[in-house]
Amino acid sequence: MDRAGVTVAIAPAPPLVIRARRGRPSLGLADLWEYRELFYFLVWRDLKVRYKQSVFGAGWAVFQPLATMAVFTVVFSRIAGIDSGDVPYPIFCYAALLPWTFFSRGTADGAASLLGAAAMISKIYFPRLIVPAAAVLRGLVDAALSAVVFAGLMVWYRQPPTPALAALPLFVLLAVAATLGTGFWLSALNVRYRDVKYVVPFFLQLWLFVTPVIYPTARATELLHSVGLPGWFYGLNPMAGVVEGFRWSLLGETTSAGVMAASGGVSILLLLVGALYFRRVERTFADVL
Repeated sequence: MDRAGVTVAIAPAPPLVIRARRGRPSLGLADLWEYRELFYFLVWRDLKVRYKQSVFGAGWAVFQPLATMAVFTVVFSRIAGIDSGDVPYPIFCYAALLPWTFFSRGTADGAASLLGAAAMISKIYFPRLIVPAAAVLRGLVDAALSAVVFAGLMVWYRQPPTPALAALPLFVLLAVAATLGTGFWLSALNVRYRDVKYVVPFFLQLWLFVTPVIYPTARATELLHSVGLPGWFYGLNPMAGVVEGFRWSLLGETTSAGVMAASGGVSILLLLVGALYFRRVERTFADVL
């Protein structure tokens, strides 16, 4: 009612109807950019929740790779006698654990992310791809903290940086691509098949031993040559080339260009196919969750 006593009827806003896309699924990059603030919020929230009421806080991000490095050094270097060449085995191993720890944590967190956000997914609309992406990319903070420790180890063992260090961001991007792609696949599968959460830890343990974290890549390629397969075949494991690239850029280790090229292609393909598969099945998430 206005000041003259006349009742004014205000038409309600038309409802917003969200329909599933028909035809081939797309990545929906415009939607992801539009909801970028939600992405930042999810990353920040997850980081706060992870270290809330924790005695050591972010120190846990450093403790895991350090403890793993110590165990691997004793078991595989001192007992098994794995040779790391001119590079001390602790930093040889730690250089590989930097991308591997990011990958393993990101894969596990990404796989469980949709179930953890079930209440939000079933109530409001936003690009679902944001949820596993935020779960994966928050691990970059932990990786940055671990990298500081690695710099200290380089000083301790008097290992100077190499000119190849300039290429490190490329291998960081490939690690992110491989982790996002794997996280997209597993998170989507975990919505429909809840036993995925039991498979992921075992799957990551096996993946660790087929990735050159505890041994040099040359050992794996030599084994492939002995059975008649080309060395680049090892690069079908996307993390093999990433680990190889980290060691080459950080330590100047001799590398296999074929393995790195194959892993780079597989990482990018895994990201694209994983994202497209996720977008194709995401319309069913709210009903299943």
